[in-house]
Amino acid sequence: MSSNLTPSATRRPALDNRAEAANVRAMARGRLITFEGGEGAGKSTQIAMLAERLRAAGRSIVTTREPGGSPGAESIRGLLLTGEVDRWSPFTETLLMYAARRDHIERVIEPALERGEWVLSDRFADSTRAYQGAAGGAPFELIDALEAQTLGAARPDLTLILDLPVEVGLARAAERSHAEVRFEAKGLAFHQRLREAFRAIAEAEPQRCVVIGASGSREAVAEAIWRAVADRLGVQQREGA
Repeated sequence: MSSNLTPSATRRPALDNRAEAANVRAMARGRLITFEGGEGAGKSTQIAMLAERLRAAGRSIVTTREPGGSPGAESIRGLLLTGEVDRWSPFTETLLMYAARRDHIERVIEPALERGEWVLSDRFADSTRAYQGAAGGAPFELIDALEAQTLGAARPDLTLILDLPVEVGLARAAERSHAEVRFEAKGLAFHQRLREAFRAIAEAEPQRCVVIGASGSREAVAEAIWRAVADRLGVQQREGA
């Protein structure tokens, strides 16, 4: 999360050098942009398009995903996204998600932010609140406790929630050829609750979240995303880029 640093005095004692160095590091910290939404919303496509545009604007970008993003978290991803629908309870899923998330934060997200890079993550903590909590029924007390102990300073500067009708998203997801279909197979009612949960998160935190209609062309969605990023984070496209 970016810091609100007050202007320092013109003259300061030498003993303030360490504090000054810490302030410089804080000002140079990168940004965390998370993409959320239901199945088939087009998050991976839009992350790639935004990453290209941000690089053209002079930002150093790391793209990643959850569950996964680090070697250990990718191993847990395989446990979570494959197998029978009832392979894990929502409670157990939550524990596995946060084990993967902590490794991801320690090994990928936090180091990138400290280097001043911008991190674009396909899913983050809001997905646990929506999938395991609101849609799955895992206790929010559990999610709150794990989030408080796990996220540390890795809080999203901006969350883009890609929203589209459930039937459309599931139809898109069905066209993909992959084995990670455990959540896709959870049924229409589950995915309706999921969509409602993401909308509720956006309504509760409008300063952080922007809902992006994802039913249009990928170019139209990408333009809406760019406007949100430019407006919220003050990014401008370089001339000729």
